[in-house]
This record gives sequence, structure tokens and C-alpha cells, in this order.
Amino acid sequence: MKKVTFGTILILWFALVFLLPLVIGAQGPTGANFVGSKECSYCHPDEYERFTAHANKAKSDHSVRLMAPKLTPEELRECYECHTTGYGQPGGFRSFEETPEMAHVGCESCHGPGSVHARTGHRDDIVGNLTLDVCRPCHEDERVQVINYKPLIYSGAH
Repeated sequence: MKKVTFGTILILWFALVFLLPLVIGAQGPTGANFVGSKECSYCHPDEYERFTAHANKAKSDHSVRLMAPKLTPEELRECYECHTTGYGQPGGFRSFEETPEMAHVGCESCHGPGSVHARTGHRDDIVGNLTLDVCRPCHEDERVQVINYKPLIYSGAH
């Protein structure tokens, strides 16, 4: 049997610490697509109203638009991963022109893609009980220190 190298251990540690939260984070049911926060408003009008009025997440595209001209395409993609809804996923953000309704951090950024839940209304078809594990992919320690912003599970919506 071969010895386990430091590199192998480092790769496994990285996968556990950085990739696992992405896997266990905001995931809806298999096959669900992102539909946008407006779709949530039909059944959750009070939460939608509070979210759009008070949560900074609902306006996160503003910062990205300001910074975009100064960033490389790779840096911009990294911004999209946390400052838009569903970037790179079915129904998610593609560009400010194509998908303006997904250009901010919306309901589905935390609750997962909502197409199945919007169709069925069943609570098992969406991430309902949020934990900090959902926040970690974007609010990991280094980013929290750099921008001095800690995640708030309810952040104005609930």
C-alpha cells in the first residue's frame, strides 16, 4: 500500500472544507430550475415585500455592475457566483441583459431552485429550514474578514 502524500491530504481537506458546503448548501429537489424571486411573491407576498425593501441581497447586482469594468472575466465570474441567483445553473443568471431578474441575490440563492416548489407548493420541494451551511459558500471566513459582513440567516425577509 502506498503512503498517503501531503498533497493528497491537502486535496481531500480542500474538498471537504470548500466543496462539501456547496453540495449541502442551497439545493432544491432534483431537476428543479431557478425561476426568480417574483415567482415566490405570489404565495409569499409579505416575505417578498420585506426582502425587496430591506435586504441588501436584493440589490447585490449594483456592486457588481460598478466593479465589472475593472475586473477580468474570471474575477467577474467569481462575483456572479455569490452576487447573482443561480449563476451557471438551469434557469439561473446568464447576463444582466438576458436575465436581469436573476442579477441579484434572490430567494432561491438561499432556498434553492424553486420551480418544483412553485408548481406543487409542497414544503419538501424547497430548502425551508436555513442553516449557516447554506451561507458558507459565499460567506466563508476570508470573505467575511475582507468585507466585514457576516451572514444573517433571515436578513430582513422572514
